[in-house]
Amino acid sequence: MAEPTIGFISGTGPQGRGLAMRFALAGLDVVIGSRSDERAQGVADELNEIAAKHTKAGGPALRHMRGMENKAMVAASDYVLLTVPFEHAETTMEALAGDFKEGSVFVDVTVPLDFSKGDCMVVVPPAGSGSLQLRKVVPAGTPFLGAFKTLPAHVLEEIGMEMGCDTFVFGDNKEAKQHFMKVVARIPTLRPVDVGGLSAAATVEGMTALAIRINRRWKMKNARFHIVGRDE
Repeated sequence: MAEPTIGFISGTGPQGRGLAMRFALAGLDVVIGSRSDERAQGVADELNEIAAKHTKAGGPALRHMRGMENKAMVAASDYVLLTVPFEHAETTMEALAGDFKEGSVFVDVTVPLDFSKGDCMVVVPPAGSGSLQLRKVVPAGTPFLGAFKTLPAHVLEEIGMEMGCDTFVFGDNKEAKQHFMKVVARIPTLRPVDVGGLSAAATVEGMTALAIRINRRWKMKNARFHIVGRDE
């Protein structure tokens, strides 16, 4: 079976860049999306140079990352990850909803947060969570998953640093979720944990705010979660 293609909608920010490099170093085909081909390919070229310095002897061969305009990237990808700020997520997905190919899976990485009062608060959209709100604009026939929401962009992008943590994966399509978790598990020291259906979204998004609060309280950047007691 051919390796799946992992695409990033507007994957030029720290979170998208970090995940893209880690998937590429795990031997997966990665496509960086942006509003222009030139911007997307420029970032892909930059990430290829960075990732090449971290390729390990005896490990998976680094897959060359490509850049595409967002619509073309969505049409070419098996897994489409959304890594834009949440305030732009709904309009972004409305513009791309008609471009998903048959059999592809959407993965929401966004979290609705508010920093306006010098604090970190979860914004609760009308649907009850960020992911449930986006479910309304992602094509009904496209499996919808959530993942990577609690992973610090700083850690993801610093690819010389081991993840050493869990990522919580949720979604109502059990088959799509299990297949994606196998793909995620290829990233060294990152363990995917199935936390149920889309109803888990609000809880996971709240944990993102908690991690940020921990970082701020202890003047650090690397807070993340690891479940103790689960069978390895």
